[in-house]
Amino acid sequence: MPRRNKKSGGGNGGPGGKGRNNDSNSEDESFDNVSVYSHVSEVASSEANDELANERFEEKFEKALEQATEKSAQTRVQALQAICELLMHRYMPDFVEDRKMTLMDFVEKSIRRGKGQEQVWGARLAPLLVLQLGGEEGISKAMNQFLLTTVQDKSVGFDARAKCCTALGLLNFLGCEDVGELVQLMQFFETIFAGSYLRGDDKTPISVTSEAGALHAEALSSWGLLLTLIPSGDSVSLMTTGQNMFPSIKKFLGLLQSPHLDVRMAAGETIALILESGRAHDSDFLEENIAELCDAVKQLATDSHKYRAKRDRKAQRATFRDVLRYLEEDISPEINIRFGHESLILDSWSIHHQYSSLCTVMGPGMTSQLQENEFIRDIFQLGPRPTNTGINGNAKVKQSKLERHLVNAAAFKARSISRGKNRDKRSAVVT
Repeated sequence: MPRRNKKSGGGNGGPGGKGRNNDSNSEDESFDNVSVYSHVSEVASSEANDELANERFEEKFEKALEQATEKSAQTRVQALQAICELLMHRYMPDFVEDRKMTLMDFVEKSIRRGKGQEQVWGARLAPLLVLQLGGEEGISKAMNQFLLTTVQDKSVGFDARAKCCTALGLLNFLGCEDVGELVQLMQFFETIFAGSYLRGDDKTPISVTSEAGALHAEALSSWGLLLTLIPSGDSVSLMTTGQNMFPSIKKFLGLLQSPHLDVRMAAGETIALILESGRAHDSDFLEENIAELCDAVKQLATDSHKYRAKRDRKAQRATFRDVLRYLEEDISPEINIRFGHESLILDSWSIHHQYSSLCTVMGPGMTSQLQENEFIRDIFQLGPRPTNTGINGNAKVKQSKLERHLVNAAAFKARSISRGKNRDKRSAVVT
């Protein structure tokens, strides 16, 4: 509106302008009013669309909450899946806060009393709930115990136990600040992935199935995620004091020989995390083991065994080339994540692992969460959310297109008027 008020004061020709100048001011004022009204209409339309989208999300959410209490296990699973997908794609902390206790109850019941997929989706819901509510420590602690119990219960399927490991790691990454508690949980995770350690004769255990390997990989990945929170001096002490608080680097070296791709890749990334943390405190950390580590990693970075699937070989080589480069040259891979008008640079193993762990639970909704979720933005130090960006950050683009269109229309009108007058003059001369 300021532009409109400025024009209503008389414009360049002044309030007493006459003749052609007065007509020009009238045209300018008319054009400016169109610009202002169009802009207001655009903003109002964006706000209306946003409000309508919110209402649709909330209606779907309420419907899913009702279905989550049904007797049919299949209906409950579909409801949990719908809730998770809504929370992946939409940041709605106030709406979730009002239903916090109900959602926590769903998580506990699905994991304690459910079976199979109901437990899987209940475990996936747990960290999504915490991410919506800004990492409340009380919520994380409330869910820790039944998640721990489920991971230890060997009657529960491997997939559900693996998802509970992921949930435990994320909940404590998001909501635990006590280093002692983090170390205890890391020791618990070791009891899980220790099933893939080499045997006393340095041979891989033959009893580890692919499902068990997936569980070990998730426990190992969660161990690495919590390591990113441990101060570097403490991690060095825990690795080298000989008190067996953390596994020795030899144990992780043995995991590189696992027959399961996900275990090998998780072990390689964890080795990089350990070295990155240790080198931040001591540049010569584990220097005596580097040659052996390089040899093992180099074999995996150039692996061409035909008995491995082509896709697996490609993923493995890409991961271990990055690990090898870090071991030999101390260079971390750098990835630039673009979202809206912003970007996030993953320039260390720790921040890359944190981002990947959040992507595991957020899935395709990670981009929108980076834009809107204040807690996630705080984790990656992105600062406050940009203002005046409208829905999905596109209002600024729409406004600039609108303005360009109006300016071009005004220029076209001015040219048409000018050419029309010139035509009139030429016609008079000819006559």
